[in-house]
Amino acid sequence: MGVGLKVAETRLGRIGALICGENTNPLARFALMAQGEQVHISSWPPMWPTRRPAGGGNFNNVAANRIRASAHCFEAKVFGIVTAGYMDRAMREALVARDGAIADVIDRTPRAASFFVDPTGEVIGEVLQDEEGIAYAELDLNASVELKQFHDVVGYYNRFDIFDLSIDRTRLTPARFADQARPATVAEPERRKEPLPSVEAATESRHRAANR
Repeated sequence: MGVGLKVAETRLGRIGALICGENTNPLARFALMAQGEQVHISSWPPMWPTRRPAGGGNFNNVAANRIRASAHCFEAKVFGIVTAGYMDRAMREALVARDGAIADVIDRTPRAASFFVDPTGEVIGEVLQDEEGIAYAELDLNASVELKQFHDVVGYYNRFDIFDLSIDRTRLTPARFADQARPATVAEPERRKEPLPSVEAATESRHRAANR
């Protein structure tokens, strides 16, 4: 739902976030750009095996996540924080206990990485991949100013005369309940003031009409 498609105003800057494949949606990303996003957080699963490792040709999630993060940071002129989940031993053992056949897939699939990206799309700071921990990088938001002077896709480099993006951020609810009777219309009470004709009066009226 679009209700969460907002940047957060913090003392560190305007921060936006998307999860996993949402970072591949250009309209969702542009919605954050248009709100003046300065730091973009993208979160990813600890691994993404699309095929069994023995057959080759598996999805390179580290490269794919870097490409997507770098593309967004370059387009929006923002800093990127790429955060990947970490699969510890307890998680591995729990999964293997449910299905022993996936042990080879888990053990031979590269783990996702956590890192930082600057507004030019370059990876900066520390990188975490095969261990759990805290990574650090220095983000100077002033570095985005000059780059936006070169190329600002939500400013002078946009075409507001031909592009019009509408975003519905209404919070959706699973159901709507009506527990009260609907109010009567203005005309309805007026009609009810006139008494309904009796059966005898209606019969007499029909007879008069038939004898004319």
